[in-house]
Amino acid sequence: MLFRQRSLETPHGTLQTPVLFPVSNIGTRSSDNTPEYTESIPDLSTAMVNGRAIRRRDPQWQRLLEGASLREEMDVSPETIIFADSGGFGFQQNTVDTTPEETLETQRQIDADIFGTVDIPLSRDNRQAENQRRIGKSIEYALEASDRHDGDEALIASVHGYDPETVRNTIRHLERKGDFDGYAVGSLVPIRTAYEKVTKIILAARRATDKHLHVYGLGGLNYQPLLLYLGVDSFDSSSFIKSAGKRNYLIPGFGGEPLKNIDELSHLPCACPVCSRRSFEAIRNDRDLLTRHNMWALALELRRFRYMAAADVELEAYLDLRFQANRETKRAYRLAKQQVRRLA
Repeated sequence: MLFRQRSLETPHGTLQTPVLFPVSNIGTRSSDNTPEYTESIPDLSTAMVNGRAIRRRDPQWQRLLEGASLREEMDVSPETIIFADSGGFGFQQNTVDTTPEETLETQRQIDADIFGTVDIPLSRDNRQAENQRRIGKSIEYALEASDRHDGDEALIASVHGYDPETVRNTIRHLERKGDFDGYAVGSLVPIRTAYEKVTKIILAARRATDKHLHVYGLGGLNYQPLLLYLGVDSFDSSSFIKSAGKRNYLIPGFGGEPLKNIDELSHLPCACPVCSRRSFEAIRNDRDLLTRHNMWALALELRRFRYMAAADVELEAYLDLRFQANRETKRAYRLAKQQVRRLA
């Protein structure tokens, strides 16, 4: 298997991988707030932020220019390691309104530790020629960022492609032409239900480089174990917020369950600090509490995998059991296992 544990040096400390970056919606005009978590979940001292959204929100950006701390505004610990992407998801339908130079300036101003390069995600709705143009522009933006970046922050090149060959060739090209600390595979959220296709793309990226590998947007409960098996070093997720907005309760090892399907229950099954102290009704009626529980669920999924690795448990046997409940992820895992064994 390709699972690995490494470290990445950043200005705010050493990042031990594999690791989850919870998505923070700071800078966006959203009613779904990201709760405090770095103090209550001590092994989750990371965050993913949208650099473009922060810069475009004038009052907040002005405070940061005047010396305010983004970590204080996020209500996270001063040691939190921040990954700032370019906000490329907003360019799926809109024109790119930033440059590599401006993005780097923004990422430095918010004191981020990891910089994601400007990218234009692909879409299933785009024709092949348009997606090829987007892939080319993302490569161009990444190489310009490489030329301009001269700090201690980790520079991660954003990579796109709907087939393994494109992703593999893009990473190899960037390895030859640029200077990057790692790569982040994007555009997978729109095809996330095509587990076998996603698995092949991630495997191609892992085979193309030994550097840090991040996957954008797929850090939820169903994907975490699969990404870990494939040797992904980090991933981000906003599923804890989105699921809470739909009143879905995340259960490690199983996925999400709509609370509207439950009538009579005194307490929920999780023993996290949220669920162990409150009744079912209290959590169902409070979206903030449900968001906090869902955050714990994501953290516990990763803790469970780390425990199995530390206990020297046969991880493939663990995953055989872990994926029994979901036919699609089970099939994707079997495919991954076949391909990984061919690499050995």
